[in-house]
Amino acid sequence: MDPHLLRTFITVVHRRSFSAAAEDLGYTQSAVSQQIAVLEADLGLALLHRRPVTLTPAGERLLEHAGPLLLRHRAVRADVLRAAAGPIERLTVAASPLACTPTIARSLTQERLAVTLHTVGRENVAEQVASGTVDLGFVDGIAAPSDPLRLPDVGPLTAIGVAEEELVVVLPSDHPLSRRRGLALTDLADALWLQAPAAVSVERLREVAGTDGFRVGFRYGGEDVHTLLNLAAAGHGLTLLPSSVAVGVPLTAPRIVHRVEVLHGLRTPGPAQAVTGRLR
Repeated sequence: MDPHLLRTFITVVHRRSFSAAAEDLGYTQSAVSQQIAVLEADLGLALLHRRPVTLTPAGERLLEHAGPLLLRHRAVRADVLRAAAGPIERLTVAASPLACTPTIARSLTQERLAVTLHTVGRENVAEQVASGTVDLGFVDGIAAPSDPLRLPDVGPLTAIGVAEEELVVVLPSDHPLSRRRGLALTDLADALWLQAPAAVSVERLREVAGTDGFRVGFRYGGEDVHTLLNLAAAGHGLTLLPSSVAVGVPLTAPRIVHRVEVLHGLRTPGPAQAVTGRLR
């Protein structure tokens, strides 16, 4: 049976009107009537009562089969087109929790490319790229503007900076400092901070500020940023996040940014080269 005739039949049944079905399908009413007549002639059975439009017993049975038949027809067509277009290339990517920015996510969109993305700890991204476990890695961290991230020495890797953005201090809305236009990190050394994989670690804060303090108020072992924001809003501790992720008070001193780098090894597959080229 012609799938176009089946589609017309289903539309008439659902709209209960030849004229409404014609409007949906972009045909004239007479064309719809003719298609139903051809389908009935092919089966040698009446499928529809005309006034009002209702199903005959044969029409009810055809309706049961028509949907799956059309679905199968579309699946076969899509499969043939995919085969004709050539094989799908595959790309495996590892990214630290805050490394997959909107721009980077868009760079992974490519026709005929199937991407698998794993979220791993910052310290594990370089290791997985160097070992060949993944084709490409994205790692984030804090650094002075244009300065490279400090990566573990796990072998020959190429690291390219692809994004930098402002950092904000996330604190409860009723916090005394929440209405400031900017905050210096040294002014927050006595505050309690959240310790979490997705956030800047307390140890890194001490290093950047060049001072002690920055006590841990709450330890969160997960990587969900929404949970991290809820913990900060509830007063469990402050956190430092990129401005694209959270609303907070801009960090004005020291001059550091949230930086993302793409990592690849000596042998880079074609899809990884294409993604890196777009990000450059």
